[in-house]
Amino acid sequence: MAAPRSWALWSFCCRGWSRVLPGCRLPGLRSSWPRGPLGARPLSQEKRATETHFGFETVSEEEKGGKVYQVFESVAKKYDVMNDMMSLGIHRVWKDLLLWKMRPFPGTQLLDVAGGTGDIAFRFLNYVQAQHQRKEKRQLRAQQNLSWEEIAKKYQNEEDSLGGSHVMVCDINKEMLKIGKQKARAQGYKAGLAWVLGDAEELPFDDDKFDVYTIAFGIRNVTHIDRALQEAHRVLKPGGRFLCLEFSQVNNPLISRLYDVYSFQVIPVLGEVIAGDWKSYQYLVESIRQFPSQEEFKEVIEDAGFQKVTYENLTSGIVAIHSGFKL
Repeated sequence: MAAPRSWALWSFCCRGWSRVLPGCRLPGLRSSWPRGPLGARPLSQEKRATETHFGFETVSEEEKGGKVYQVFESVAKKYDVMNDMMSLGIHRVWKDLLLWKMRPFPGTQLLDVAGGTGDIAFRFLNYVQAQHQRKEKRQLRAQQNLSWEEIAKKYQNEEDSLGGSHVMVCDINKEMLKIGKQKARAQGYKAGLAWVLGDAEELPFDDDKFDVYTIAFGIRNVTHIDRALQEAHRVLKPGGRFLCLEFSQVNNPLISRLYDVYSFQVIPVLGEVIAGDWKSYQYLVESIRQFPSQEEFKEVIEDAGFQKVTYENLTSGIVAIHSGFKL
């Protein structure tokens, strides 16, 4: 029974690939982001439309939110396994690089949006705890008159182990948050961590609240990206930083072709074999192709009010880190 099923999967995959190619704007050519005669159309114009894209499918704006929710509800339990399989584990390096670019310090207040599984939050807590411990050691060396009891008390104070840092994980999907909380319990993360069910387009937080806002591989799934960016700007303190990790346009022709073959012919099959869900992973691949190019997205971030916006391509341009400041 296994062999015919496997043959059917690959056969369907090849047929799907042949259908995708004629109408698909692939990386290395031009972005599939809608363009006008004067260049990229600002995302602020999109909210006036009644239709948007869900992968390569055109749907109503109201419909997209529900469809995206169903995708992540479906993939939540296998999300980490599939990330490792799809990226050959490189997604871990990308997330590490995001933290190195952030370089948080003890006391940093982080909002991680669309971060339900906790990957960025856990890295943040590890980073600031290590920073705080180094600071404590320097202070202890400078205060040689402390007793051993006082030294031990400092190291045993879990609440103070982060130096006042805190991370708020906000995700619109209950299943993704559920998985994140399970991982946090299993790995022993307690202090400095909170979980909130919320929409990136309408964050349930006050103005000027966070030092850093991160969103990793989530912003392309938002219906109105401009609104999400405006919300990011609103909740950041003056001087706060916006950091976005997202797939990008691959400019190297050879890597672009290999990336397309892997994306359309391999990833949906992996989704079916490992997670039992072909369609969700087909959408995730298509959503990457609908996301604007690095330069276009940089302009959109600037339109939201951020200053000194830059991007850094990673792994031959497959992903990029965009960053900016609220001044």
